[in-house]
Amino acid sequence: MWTPDGAVLIDPAAQGGHAEEDLAALAVFGCPHYERILAAYNEASPLAEGWRERVALHQMHIIMVHCALFGRSYVPEAVSIARRYS
Repeated sequence: MWTPDGAVLIDPAAQGGHAEEDLAALAVFGCPHYERILAAYNEASPLAEGWRERVALHQMHIIMVHCALFGRSYVPEAVSIARRYS
């Protein structure tokens, strides 16, 4: 989209959830420049201590949805995540 001041980006998947959830979702299937995105985010709005340990926990919902929609190939990842937090 363009305005008189230049191009603007409208995020079609904007959400009002926890920042850690949004950032974790980027890493589910890989994200180019993930570390640069994290560094910029952390500079603008510092993440809570221990956030990296919670990434997989935030990814669990996405993986479980993929299990339900696309089948058993996602089950090992879901089990692996569950074991980390049990």
